Amino acid sequence: MPSNAILAQKQQVVADVAELLKNSQAGVVVNYQGIIVDADTAMRKALREAGVKYMVLKNSLTGRACETVGLGDMKAYLNGMTAIAIGGEDPIAPAKILKEYAEKIETFEIRGGILEGAVVDAATVNELADIPPKEVLVAKLLGSIQSPLYKFAYALQAIVDKDGEAAEAPAEAAEETPAE
Repeated sequence: MPSNAILAQKQQVVADVAELLKNSQAGVVVNYQGIIVDADTAMRKALREAGVKYMVLKNSLTGRACETVGLGDMKAYLNGMTAIAIGGEDPIAPAKILKEYAEKIETFEIRGGILEGAVVDAATVNELADIPPKEVLVAKLLGSIQSPLYKFAYALQAIVDKDGEAAEAPAEAAEETPAE
């Protein structure tokens, strides 16, 4: 039978993880089996720099935290050696970073995730990881908005140039005719 201190400590862990889950837009659950220390250290550093919380917890504690915030379906992915990465400001960051390591290490696998308060499968997490960064998406949007405007401006300039040449030509012809 666990002591009251240990029970209170576990309840605090569940409350902290539940708070992180509630306040985040995305998270990823992975099977971290087979990752070597160097790769794990590099992965954790990349996650930390992206503002992502990466935790290895008992599956029962993670499951209770998920139930607390209404993500009880996540329990299906919590078996074996699992870790959870909970996103910060960028909801795509955990999926991108963890997918990179899942491609490098055979036994490291993405099991599922959380996206805007709903449990999603590994395929959805992988699709999320394939989305380009926000800066690239903004640049593409602005480029698509500017492209028709540039084409219109070039067309107008071509009309002005053509009409300008046509207007000058009759004037030159009129000047040449009286001189003859």
